[in-house]
Amino acid sequence: MTLPNSKDLPRRSEAAGLTGLYARLSAWVFRRLPSERQRLLAVTILAGGLCGLAAVAFHLSIMGLEALLIERANAASGHSWIWWTILCPTLGGLVVGLGLTYFAPGAAGSGIPQVKVAYTLRHGRITVRETIGKFVLCALQIGSGASLGLEGPTVHVCAGVSNMLARLARLGPRNTRRMASVGMAAGIAAAFNAPIAAVTFTLEELIGDLDQTMLSGVIVAAALAAVVEHSILGSNPVFQVQGNRTLTNASSLVWYALLGLLAAILSVAFTDSLLGLRAWFRRLSGVPRWVHPAIGGAATGGMAVVALAFFHLNGIAGDPYKTLTLALTGKMTVTAMLAFCLLKLASTVSSYSSGGSGGIFAPALFMGAMLGGAVGYLDVIVFHHSADSIGAFAVVGMGAVFAGIVRAPMTSVLIIFEMTGGYGLVLPLMIANMSAFALARHWRHTPIYEALLAQDNIYLPQGGGPADPPDDEISPVVAVAEAVRG
Repeated sequence: MTLPNSKDLPRRSEAAGLTGLYARLSAWVFRRLPSERQRLLAVTILAGGLCGLAAVAFHLSIMGLEALLIERANAASGHSWIWWTILCPTLGGLVVGLGLTYFAPGAAGSGIPQVKVAYTLRHGRITVRETIGKFVLCALQIGSGASLGLEGPTVHVCAGVSNMLARLARLGPRNTRRMASVGMAAGIAAAFNAPIAAVTFTLEELIGDLDQTMLSGVIVAAALAAVVEHSILGSNPVFQVQGNRTLTNASSLVWYALLGLLAAILSVAFTDSLLGLRAWFRRLSGVPRWVHPAIGGAATGGMAVVALAFFHLNGIAGDPYKTLTLALTGKMTVTAMLAFCLLKLASTVSSYSSGGSGGIFAPALFMGAMLGGAVGYLDVIVFHHSADSIGAFAVVGMGAVFAGIVRAPMTSVLIIFEMTGGYGLVLPLMIANMSAFALARHWRHTPIYEALLAQDNIYLPQGGGPADPPDDEISPVVAVAEAVRG
């Protein structure tokens, strides 16, 4: 054993004194800063407002790019619109493919699986590059005509914003992880104008069970994001459905039960097709990965040409909600509804599986409305009910296919209520949604987001992931305080 040099003892004593002085000074400063619980509350409130602004900016960016790109391509003169409608999503996919390959690989996909991975495995951490990449690349891909939705990407962007705020406030790992759920709720609330459904979706899809702190943060953020979205874009529901949609004939429940069965079949077909084509693209080694989204874009553009040529309606490449509203009001023929349902399935599978950046929420609602409206024609033809029932079946079909694909049964009911502003179809919604959910889960046990992660060799533990260490075990504030007390 080596004894310390007597000359070193004064210096070590001086160093120990400086360390103790620094620890006491740090503790004094930290005692006058807001506690972590206070910072968490402030960050939650700030995140709700900023996520609402980010969601609105994302929405407006997509609308602007659609008007600049795909809508101008569709409206080109003569027969040139055919080539522009195919070329626009192709070039958009090519640019996005380059961005995803060389700038932000984490921005691919819908965004929901990425948030689940961040929440479960990375304590909610989402990088700034991933957030910016998702915003820019997804807006460009949807704006150029990809058959994808903005809702899942909005969740990803908002989760990134809330995580950035958590890191700036130097929250501990547990509270940083909580902020991922706050971002998800705020994103859903702003994207769908549905704050109640945002809370249930966060419960069903991300967390499973909540402590009181997390639940209150989720509710506050969802409410604030919805308020911001309302103040800028208006407080009307997403779909303006005229009339009071209610169940007027009990005999129609037969067709609603059939709709649940067909929605389950459509949901499984969509999921299996998406996963199968995605696996095929991953084996396509002869073509560079950054070219794959262009291939999907060309296929989507071709199907958009078919829809425009035969039915003079958009909705395959471009804003789908205008065509979807026609189905909700019973203004589409049964042939058009069935054709658009199949075209939307094929175009969304092509756009997503080829490696693009965009979500599946809006396509699921679109396919559901078309399927539901087609079943509604059976109700009119067989039972001679009013033609208004076609729109009611389209509304219920949205929720049923959403429940079958996304596997969030509570959210699938509430989100339809909030998006349409009507509660008269609660019984048909419950019958169709729960039938679609139960049958789809029976036929394909693994939900779509978990299956997508499994293709990436990522397997999330059950129950929301590993337990977080208490913040006070790793917080630098408490560490200094413990050093002082010691």
